[in-house]
Amino acid sequence: MLQRPAVTPLALATKLAVEAGKFLLRHQPGRRTIAYKGGAGNLVTDMDFASEKRIVGAIRRAFPDHAVIAEEGGGRDGTRDRWFIDPLDGTVNYAHGHPIWCVSIAFESRGRAQYGVVYCPSLDELFVGVRGRGATRNGRRIRCSRATDLSRAMLCTGFPYERRWKLENLRYWSAFIRASQAVRRVGSAALDLCWTAAGVYDGFWEFHLGPWDIAAAALIAQEAGAKVTDFRGRPVDLFAGEVLAANARMHAAMKDIIERAK
Repeated sequence: MLQRPAVTPLALATKLAVEAGKFLLRHQPGRRTIAYKGGAGNLVTDMDFASEKRIVGAIRRAFPDHAVIAEEGGGRDGTRDRWFIDPLDGTVNYAHGHPIWCVSIAFESRGRAQYGVVYCPSLDELFVGVRGRGATRNGRRIRCSRATDLSRAMLCTGFPYERRWKLENLRYWSAFIRASQAVRRVGSAALDLCWTAAGVYDGFWEFHLGPWDIAAAALIAQEAGAKVTDFRGRPVDLFAGEVLAANARMHAAMKDIIERAK
């Protein structure tokens, strides 16, 4: 007789996101060991690794056969059930003492995200998405913005670290800043998507993201009623890292801006 795990994936993801977030918050004022990966601006700290070690270790103990894809390389191969871990989304913010950063954990089964959890400890905001059952912020149901007038919309984005991709996104930024009421850039793609899910932002676009950046938050946004695609309107490929999210009418308007700005 098969023995059931002592904890469900959703319960474990929620527990680990909150625990890791609070652990990071306690240690944010401390001295940081900082290194760079992939490019001069893409930094990683000792706390990224410490947070990932805690999360991945707990998942391995609870679900030893599951695959884990984690930003700092602490993952493992396994079954078709797999986890996407961003132990600290917004590392540059964290290293500079900025409060906007989070922990993001997603659980995928049979090729589809089933649960997404994002926790921002500085604001004590916990976002949870469950496939087919909606999305919440601190236990309250959330819905994406119903705004349809792009000229009155507040949008958000982020910039890749590589210079050439920064310059490419500047074209989109320039187009959107002229077409919308405002555009924000705060440095955490997972939180940008969650705040789009909650209707704080009317739309979000970004590219060159990692699968750990968006796996949880994309599900949260979808469950909150947002249309979440790549820039061409196709289903999001987590490993391509291109995301456009908004309600259906705003999504169409934003997609048109992107196509004309290319």
